[in-house]
Amino acid sequence: MTFFHVVLVGMIIAAIGAVSWFVLPKGKNQTLLRSSILLTLTSCYLMWAITYLAQLHPLISPRRSDLRAEY
Repeated sequence: MTFFHVVLVGMIIAAIGAVSWFVLPKGKNQTLLRSSILLTLTSCYLMWAITYLAQLHPLISPRRSDLRAEY
């Protein structure tokens, strides 16, 4: 299910980016606004995906420190 969630959120972000590409009004700053929105969506998605996957598959497993040594 982890891959499904990452792909699903990625498709939602891509849809939001595509909608914002066509909805923005024409003008002097259209390219700047498009670039800003797409870069923001991409950065936020990557940060979310890395954090989400890092929590699901940690590199270091947690250890209990309150157990005796023989256990």
